[in-house]
Amino acid sequence: MEKLSGAEILIQFLKDEGVEYIFGYPGGAVLHIYDELYKQNYLKHILVRHEQGATHMADGYARVTGKPGVVLVTSGPGATNAVTGIATAHMDSIPMVVITGQVPTNAIGSDAFQEVDCVGITRPCVKHNFLVKDVTELAATMKKAFFVATSGRPGPVVVDIPKDVTRPDLRIPYQYPAKVSMRSYNPVTRGHAGQIRKALDLILSAKRPMFYTGGGVILDNASEALRELTRLLGYPITNTLMGLGAYPGTDKQFVGMLGMHGTYEANMAMHECDVLIAIGARFDDRVVGDVKKFCPEAKIVHIDIDPSSIAKTVKVHVPIVGPVGSVLRDMIAMLKEGDRRPDADALEAWWKRINEWRSMDCLKYEWSDDRIKPQYVVEKLYQVTGGDAYVTSDVGQHQMWAAQFYPFDKPRRWVNSGGLGTMGFGLPAALGVQFAHPDATVACVTGEGSIVMCIQELSTAKQYDLPVKIINLNNRYLGMVRQWQEFMYEKRESHSYLDSLPDFARLTESFGHVGMTIEKPSDVEGALKEAFALKDRLVFLDFITDPTENVFPMMMSGRGHNEMLLSELCKNRELA
Repeated sequence: MEKLSGAEILIQFLKDEGVEYIFGYPGGAVLHIYDELYKQNYLKHILVRHEQGATHMADGYARVTGKPGVVLVTSGPGATNAVTGIATAHMDSIPMVVITGQVPTNAIGSDAFQEVDCVGITRPCVKHNFLVKDVTELAATMKKAFFVATSGRPGPVVVDIPKDVTRPDLRIPYQYPAKVSMRSYNPVTRGHAGQIRKALDLILSAKRPMFYTGGGVILDNASEALRELTRLLGYPITNTLMGLGAYPGTDKQFVGMLGMHGTYEANMAMHECDVLIAIGARFDDRVVGDVKKFCPEAKIVHIDIDPSSIAKTVKVHVPIVGPVGSVLRDMIAMLKEGDRRPDADALEAWWKRINEWRSMDCLKYEWSDDRIKPQYVVEKLYQVTGGDAYVTSDVGQHQMWAAQFYPFDKPRRWVNSGGLGTMGFGLPAALGVQFAHPDATVACVTGEGSIVMCIQELSTAKQYDLPVKIINLNNRYLGMVRQWQEFMYEKRESHSYLDSLPDFARLTESFGHVGMTIEKPSDVEGALKEAFALKDRLVFLDFITDPTENVFPMMMSGRGHNEMLLSELCKNRELA
């Protein structure tokens, strides 16, 4: 058996594990590892410009491929710069393995140069973390890290490696650990048949049913099973922000996203349903609103791989712990085996009610001949890309408009920071998506507040010739902050106006890319067509949009789904 150093073991393990890309930034504690990277050609290392960018790129790569994103950073500030991206992945259950350098084992705890307690710092925002103090444990620990990151409810795992563990003169035999066994970690692989049958009985008894589905459907590659079950039953379905694309957004049974900025019909159907089937969703506060007012008449079925998510926020009547895809397929089989079907008359009346709510046209916005409406830009983005782009976003109003006006018919096409709400996520995530799918159309919908937070990654995009298209909805405000200040703070715009912004087009050109500034509504479609025709260039489109535009509908904190704020342009407001 060949003897290898710790650094050689790490690189060889990543090859054996099938890793293709490592997103990272070198530093003293990881130089032995970087030296081994230099000696090989299989693993592709992507040099970012900030460690936060590395984690977001790995995150974007993981979301669209389902494979774990891999990050390599040095100790101290390298590790702490990565924490935001680790927390982002943790909140959205994204598989990631983050390798951090650490000071030598004999210096740990001595406040050595660039020392931080990486395990302690990341403990609240990882699925698990490890500190490897012995080179003989390195390969097995890495195998555990990948297993934990990708199994059960996915998430980020940090492996902290002291520099002396990777030193070149300490060599041991290496064999790839093909199997892993962790006595304390055994995720469920199948849902309980009795619970599934009990859930199906309740689902078939419904008069006003509702499917409520989240990111867990996408993470388990269960979209096909979800589509089949939904169409077999004929029930209405809504997705969370993280679940968009799990069910086709243009399908007639889809009633739109739910929650704080969900559609009127989705939220009202949630409020009035009598049976709620929650699948791969965690009942977060942006969906639930006031827990006491949530689905007041509904019996709830909750399917999730993570037992800690069930009944954590909302009481459920039929819990099912198991992989979403497996449970749905079992449910479909039981449905087909039996002869019981939904109450057709009740379902027809329920759809009639939902279509009345749909007639509100709750997303309607006012056209302007001289001000670009941000909603219009997203609508035109959808048309120009044929609805087939991979779309990343940052966080704020632009994120909500992208979710509302770009229907996603396929899973893993919508990439955004839903749980943590991380500004600066969109651009590096888009680069990660482009690495995963080099020939795909990738668009980043962002705002002038978010884009500057990781704008240095334009340099990374230039180095690797990544032709993403950046759609900057520039309203000169921290738009969502301003909107809340308008509604809740009597329009006191405290530090939400962005003064002294750069000329984004010229700044982009200084990085070697193409920059455009668009100020007229009549130029929007043409600019988008021109940008997407440039297949091999990154293009930054700076759309100067109406700064007064708000995101509607809006469910205020502490309110119920039936207490939304609606635009004055909504039709049939008397229905509300």
